[in-house]
Amino acid sequence: MVDDLPLPQSLAPLSGNKAIEDAAIAFVMKLEREAGRAPQDRRYEAAFAADISSPPRIVEVKAVGGSQRGWTLWLEVAQVDEARRNPDFYVYVYVVDNVRQGDPAKFGLKVLGGQRLTRLLERAKERRYFEVPLPVAEYDTAPGRDALADDEHPSVSHP
Repeated sequence: MVDDLPLPQSLAPLSGNKAIEDAAIAFVMKLEREAGRAPQDRRYEAAFAADISSPPRIVEVKAVGGSQRGWTLWLEVAQVDEARRNPDFYVYVYVVDNVRQGDPAKFGLKVLGGQRLTRLLERAKERRYFEVPLPVAEYDTAPGRDALADDEHPSVSHP
């Protein structure tokens, strides 16, 4: 559990998904504390359905480097299933955008909960996909531009 992530101090642009996510989580946790709640970062607990527990709220944070306006939100199947199944699942989706630029004063925030979230979930389209790990060693040793000239057809072995 990481309860005291620091907000970015340098105000320099952020690089990478983890830096953007960490900044958005720190931002939301600060706002939750200011609202009188006691937030806990629960991103790394597999059994928990969202990012932050801030009783009575359960908060899923969607961190976006640029603007989320007009785009699609990606929610995990377990989150949508729980929100649809359990009327007591008091979930909020906090969309924190404009994070990449690095200044928390310029972060955007949209809070989706209650009837608004229910209305949005009615239009949700389920997609399923596979996450394929790409370890550093595989990435570092994979061919680059030189592979474009290679006419060989690599075979994929099946277990």
